Amino acid sequence: MGNIFSSLRRKALLEEMADQTYDLLVIGGGITGAGIALDAASRGMKTALLEMQDFAAGTSSRSTKLVHGGLRYLKQLEVKMVAEVGKERAVVYENGPHVTTPEWMMLPFHAGGTFGKFSTSLGLRVYDFLAGVKRSERRVMLNAEETIKREPLIKQEGLKGSGVYVEYRTDDARLTIEVMKEAARRGVAAVNYAKVEEFIYRNGKVVGVKAVDRISGDTFAIYANKIVNAAGPWVDTLREKDNSKKDKYLQLTKGVHLVIDQKRFPLRQAVYFDTPDGRMVFAIPRDGKTYVGTTDTVYQGDIAHPRMTTADRQYLIDAINYMFPVMDITIDDIESSWTGLRPLIYEKGKSASEISRKDEIWRSESGLITIAGGKLTGYRKMAETVVDLVADLYTEESGKTFAPCATKRMPISGGDVGGADRLSAFVSRKAEEGRKFGFSREQAEKLARRYGSNVDRVYSLAARSGQDAAKYGLPLDVFCMLLYAMEEEMTVKPVDFFIRRTGALFFDIAWVHRHKEAGIELMAQHLGWSEERKTEYKNELEQHLHDAVVPADA
Repeated sequence: MGNIFSSLRRKALLEEMADQTYDLLVIGGGITGAGIALDAASRGMKTALLEMQDFAAGTSSRSTKLVHGGLRYLKQLEVKMVAEVGKERAVVYENGPHVTTPEWMMLPFHAGGTFGKFSTSLGLRVYDFLAGVKRSERRVMLNAEETIKREPLIKQEGLKGSGVYVEYRTDDARLTIEVMKEAARRGVAAVNYAKVEEFIYRNGKVVGVKAVDRISGDTFAIYANKIVNAAGPWVDTLREKDNSKKDKYLQLTKGVHLVIDQKRFPLRQAVYFDTPDGRMVFAIPRDGKTYVGTTDTVYQGDIAHPRMTTADRQYLIDAINYMFPVMDITIDDIESSWTGLRPLIYEKGKSASEISRKDEIWRSESGLITIAGGKLTGYRKMAETVVDLVADLYTEESGKTFAPCATKRMPISGGDVGGADRLSAFVSRKAEEGRKFGFSREQAEKLARRYGSNVDRVYSLAARSGQDAAKYGLPLDVFCMLLYAMEEEMTVKPVDFFIRRTGALFFDIAWVHRHKEAGIELMAQHLGWSEERKTEYKNELEQHLHDAVVPADA
């Protein structure tokens, strides 16, 4: 297998990494780490990246899935943050239009609510200005009647009207994997399931890491002149290993989202609304489902497996029934859920919802660079800041120079569709082409939307071995997606595919139940698993299917 990002090359890649010294080693394969690796490689730095779980397995697959401008930060007067993050949305969209979509969001206001007509109108106007929103996407104010026409499910009692503005919906895990694939294409040696156990020091300076391959159990020493800790919720764990967890530290807060079928909750329009306790919650239609989130509570449990509790679930059900009283949603309507952790920087005396979402960069005495906090939307800008720092350190210490940041107008993997405004024409053309390979028009259209300009690679798999799909009892599209995930997206386990490469465990849990047996069979054959391994991975997927529906304390 020639592909640099194939699961079959993963072990060989780790062995190669052990014999080299990199300019930069990034620890953490979420969106922040992926962004840093891409930026560094595109400037000419020899870069490696290690992720102890799967790429995007932490916070980066469990967000509200919005590249949003942070309207609520206006409330906290974080003007600079709104301006920066708002402007970045359009950049992220332009570079990967296949994983990001503009979506009109409604902000209703009721008598006695947090927002009135004036504050909503003003807030959205300031937001448009700060975020540099293009004319066609600027806020529109609606009266009560127009609001109900646009979203009939909304609470009518006390309704005064609404403001609608544009947010960007994304598939967070796919965004991460596309950034990672682009980084790999530009020479980054990136490996998942490789856990940093300890740092290696020389004269008090950090010069490398000892990492264990969690699949084979082998240990590797990997060296680098500069090391960045971008481990999200785990950054403090690594700072403890470096004896540098001082002054500032993380406060993890937990966010839960629920998924309900559109047949039961036919929301037409994304809504961002007030809850009785003064917090704001999103309800968003997506792919035949409606998802609602999020909670915001301080978290102290197992970082790798945060789970919703009965109280979390009830909080969101109550929020839905408060804003959409005609729905009468109950526990039985919940099809799936996910739970993520926000790695925020602790601020004394502030509640979970009040803590800033700003990012900060710290440098320890050993030279370890840590990036903490921050938001999905700002990932490219955060990466630029971190890599600027690394480049400056090189210039200072050895006179070595690197090219300036070039990611602002750099399509991520799959994003080469001729610009965001040409995406639909691209999808139509590819949907037509896909029929030659045996896909139905609907299947081909879905593939083109999901994989963007990489869809030809998926089509070539159909041409190469599509006849084997029936042998495994898989539809052609599922078969090719799974092959592609293993050969070009470093998919190691069934959970990687069913959760992060497809989002199916959240948004189409029935699809996972339908294809899991055959999918696991295909993976086992392709990746040469033993019976024990197959059973272990199957049980892991079953556990995730269970946890998506059953609260931790049920």
